[in-house]
Amino acid sequence: MGSRQLAAVAFAAVAFFVAAPAVAQKAAPTPKQSEALAAYERALGDFKTILAERRRQIEAKEPLPNLPGQALYLARVAVISSYKDLTDVMPSRIGRPNKFEIPPAYFDADIEPLVDEYSKLFDIMEAPPANAQNSATPFKDVVDLAVAIARAKGLAPDHAAAAGRISLGLFFAETNGKQNVRNGRSNTYMGSFQTGPSEDRNGRRKWGAIKGDIATIDPGLSARDDKEEARARGTDHRFNHWTNVRDGLMNAHADVFHEIPAIVKTLPDPIDQMKLFELIQIVPTPTRSALKSGDLLNYRVSSPTIMKHLRNNSIFAFGQADRARTSASFREILGAMWLFNRKFEKAMAKYAEIKGR
Repeated sequence: MGSRQLAAVAFAAVAFFVAAPAVAQKAAPTPKQSEALAAYERALGDFKTILAERRRQIEAKEPLPNLPGQALYLARVAVISSYKDLTDVMPSRIGRPNKFEIPPAYFDADIEPLVDEYSKLFDIMEAPPANAQNSATPFKDVVDLAVAIARAKGLAPDHAAAAGRISLGLFFAETNGKQNVRNGRSNTYMGSFQTGPSEDRNGRRKWGAIKGDIATIDPGLSARDDKEEARARGTDHRFNHWTNVRDGLMNAHADVFHEIPAIVKTLPDPIDQMKLFELIQIVPTPTRSALKSGDLLNYRVSSPTIMKHLRNNSIFAFGQADRARTSASFREILGAMWLFNRKFEKAMAKYAEIKGR
């Protein structure tokens, strides 16, 4: 055998030994990888099953179970969680970006149609009741009410405008900008701002306390309020868009409007501002404490109850690593609210449209 033939044989042998581990790894996943893959495939199968079952029940006009959206929600969480567990042990499964702007490590873009179906089913299950009192200008109502409340609280025009923009973000966060909806996961929280009966009553009481100031600041808005109050009389105020937005804002958010100048300074990104006000909806007590601390972004929560509330609202909810967290700073919480990004971007676009008019 000549020197060239010997060299060729040696090169082939080296190439075989270099390539062999890669081939073996591809052909034989580790037990941990196999387990993660099987868990994801089970979760995906369960998600498809519950989607098909709800669709069948709706089309057959069968009675739906109590809280018909809860099983759908939990199945979707399981899919995202198990996919993140899979990509943690098999990074090669991280694929292309998806239209929902979910980080690709958490979501396989190939299943976008399943999440579209998920949203369509919720639209049906959460449709407003027949006696709901819609507004012809639902988005403008949110902005106008928030601006008027902020002005009554003493905010300058630019910060009052920020209150309007932030409040429109809350509307999208709670209902994706749909007015007077019910709730497929709760028998308590209803309406455009998803309030419970006690929150609604509290908001109405607080509105009554500033109604005189509102009438002075914006007589036209006050007159509209009188008409909506008369229209909603004798009904659940949560299913009149105007009164539910008004009372929802007054219940939890208006008391924090005076913090907007400092919030805007600390969080210059309008979407981060919206996230913070959504946290006032989700975990009000620690959020107010964080605002008072003087070090908002580094303020840390470690209560198991608070962490549970965050997870129930899609924050640190997906995958074993996220769910194992026992504490988080507000900087980390805001960063983990990526599922809200798309909603807030829609709110920003709608706000620009309103201001453009």
